[in-house]
Parts: sequence; C-alpha cells; structure tokens
Amino acid sequence: MTETTTRKPIAGAPPATPGAPQMARHTSPRSPQPAHVLIVTLGTAGDVFPFIAVGRALRQRGHRVTLLAAQHFEAAVVEAGLDFHALFSKDETDAMLDNPLLWHHIKGFSAAWLAQSAALQRLPDLVAALPAEAPCVLLVHPGAAPAAALARARRPGLRIVTAYLAPSNLRTCHDPLTMGYTPVPRWMPMWLRAALWRLAEATTVDPVVMPTLNRARGALGLAPLARFWDHMMDTADASVALFPAWYGPAQPDWPQPFAHAGFQLYDPQAEAPLPEALQAFLAAGDAPIVFTPGTGYQHGAAYFAAALSAVKALGRRAIFLTPHRDQVPARLPDSVLWQSFLPLRALLPHAAALVYHGGIGTLAEALRAGVPQLLVPCAHDQFDNAQRIHALGAGQILHMRRLRAGTLQATLAGLLASSETRARCGELAARLAGEPSAAVVCELVEEQVRQSA
Repeated sequence: MTETTTRKPIAGAPPATPGAPQMARHTSPRSPQPAHVLIVTLGTAGDVFPFIAVGRALRQRGHRVTLLAAQHFEAAVVEAGLDFHALFSKDETDAMLDNPLLWHHIKGFSAAWLAQSAALQRLPDLVAALPAEAPCVLLVHPGAAPAAALARARRPGLRIVTAYLAPSNLRTCHDPLTMGYTPVPRWMPMWLRAALWRLAEATTVDPVVMPTLNRARGALGLAPLARFWDHMMDTADASVALFPAWYGPAQPDWPQPFAHAGFQLYDPQAEAPLPEALQAFLAAGDAPIVFTPGTGYQHGAAYFAAALSAVKALGRRAIFLTPHRDQVPARLPDSVLWQSFLPLRALLPHAAALVYHGGIGTLAEALRAGVPQLLVPCAHDQFDNAQRIHALGAGQILHMRRLRAGTLQATLAGLLASSETRARCGELAARLAGEPSAAVVCELVEEQVRQSA
C-alpha cells in the first residue's frame, strides 16, 4: 500500500534544497517513546539504499525518520516514505564523482573527504535548530561521525549510533588486512600491523582531514584531535554492522558495544517489471554476464572496452550496466545490451556471472542472487570486499590496474567453468535468506532513546 506524504521542512531546521517532507507519526508498543531519528549517509547508491531499508523499519516502529544524503537521492527516499533533507547539492555530488582521484587506491578517501566536508557545518546547524525537548538520535555513516560529534557539541546529550556498511570501514589490525592492492601477510606481527596503520594514516589521511576537522572543532571550543580514524571509531554511543557476522566477524579492536544486523537490502524498483527490451534479450539466448563498475564510476571506458573484447572471445552474451553511455563502446553487437539502470534483485537471478567493482551494496545483491562474482576493485572498501568474497569461495579477483581483455577473458573462463563456485554461491544465498532483519538496528536506536531520557 502506498502512503500519502505531505512535504514540509524539518521543524525548526534550516530549509533543505529542496525542502524535506513531514511524515505522519505512528506508534508501536515496541517503542514506548517515539523519537526523531536522523539518518546521515554519504556516498553513492550502495551507501544510501541500506539506510533507506533501516529508515523504513524505524518508521514502522513509530519513529519519525529524516534521511540526509546527496540531493540525487531525494526521489528514492521520498518514494520509500521517509522525510528527506539534502546534505549535498547535485552540483557538489557531480563534482566529487567526476574527480578521478576519488577512485585512486590511496587518494580516494581524501578526495571524498574534501568533497563532503561541508557536512561538518551543515549537520550541526540542522541538529541545533531542532526542538530541544524532542528525543533525537543520529544514525550515521562512519564518514559522517565527525560531523555527528560536532552536532553533539551543539546539542549536549545527543545520542549517536554509527552503522558500518562494510568491514573495512572499521580499522583493524586483524585478518584479513588489506591496504589497497596489497594484502598484508598473516605472519606479520601485530605491532608491525599497528605501525603500518599509523604510517598510512599519518601520510595519507590525517594531513588532509585534520586541518578541516580541527578548524570546525575549534569554532565550537573543542580541543584539536591528532588522528582521524581514532576519532571516527570512538564517537558513537553504539555501533552496528550492516553486514552479517559470517561475512565480517567482530574483531577485538572494533568499538564497543557492537552488534551485527546483516545486509540491509533495498531496491527502489524491485517490484517493477524488467523492460521489454531486456526481457526479449534474456529470452533470446543463454544467460548473460553482467558488467558494472558502479553507479558513481565515471571513468569506465577501458573497463567496458576490455569487457567487450573478452565476451566476444568467449562467445558469451553480456549486459553492460552504467548510467554513463559514453563509457560504453559506441557500437555493440546484438549479443551485448547496454542498460542505464536495472534493479539488481530482478536482474541477477538471470545472470551467468557478475563482473563489478566490489561495492558492498552490489556485493550483497550478488550474494542474495547466488551468482558467481568477479570483483574488479580500485578504491575504498572494494579491496577488502574482494578478499572476503574470494575467501568465501564465491568469486575471483582481478584488480582494476591489471584489467586487460586477455586477463579478463581467462579469469572469466575459469569462473564460469567452476562448479564449486556455483555451489558455494547457492549455499551463501540460502544462508543470507536467514539473516536478521533491521530490528537489530531499531533496537539499538531505541536503547539510545531510553538512555537519553
């Protein structure tokens, strides 16, 4: 059933661009004190959709939910029945995604930070303008944790829950430890692993991040900090993994208290029928290989050129999935179909394999579909995700900087021929079906409401 929404700005808050909708409140016996939950997330669709799933669950339990994200996602959030407030404009997001450094294995984090550091001021201002008497909890992407800490300085007693989308968002010295393209060997002692982390942060993260962050802290009379990652992991009152424990077990150096909620899967078009052109394509031959470098990746010309050569050599059909048509070769054979967007939940059960960047949202959908995976990581959490999928027996790895038509063809041939991989994918899909729901996150948030009372 579709619920009717009325669009109004957040009460007492600065106007969004455009204004955020006001949702009707509901009550639930499980939630004795309904709260206003502000969900704050950064990044692309794989970072936003899991929080939409959580927001819907919180709203069903009687809470008012406002999701703050890039303006790109307003329609999807409103369609899901949640309030929306634009944290970043369309122009700001486009400029970030267009920056090649965003996809660099070392400089990617700093590029994302510089593009999204405006949240350091926008979020505290928004929270400070909310009615002081109303219970309020922040549920935040880890990248937004520093802004949440500033918001708490403006509103003492504010409770914060950090939701981690992927294991590599949590710094750890334990296995598997992957730094960019380089996996750290298991025999390396713990003291040396810790030293490597400190060196990496001191040379690539802190010099870029800390000046901006400490200026914002100084403006509120807060003491300067030395290390970003320590602050990010120490900010929350509680932490939750939006991935299952069998995918990323809790480590001794992760923040406490900590809980696993499992993958939170949401697809805004999951119930929509597949386009007629796609249905006809699927019916015309064997199962295609699906290629996608992610919705935000805007530098995929070489990726799709290599993909086209590989599938031609293999004699296989393919679907190229990207909103950026100019990345795809201009002339495609009848055996290859380009699509700007398709709901993965509906598409992947028809696929022979998925070749993708290793983003956690796409990964979760691939696991649900039980489809063999070839991960082509280039930045951020993708390297760690690739190592985990390989260790689980669900796929292979081919790093982006090694991507050539010949290596892609050979790796795909091996993946498609592996009955062991297909069987393992089926086992993991069955396991995923029994994962816990968003109730784990809801209960954590509600505990913070009780703590703040």
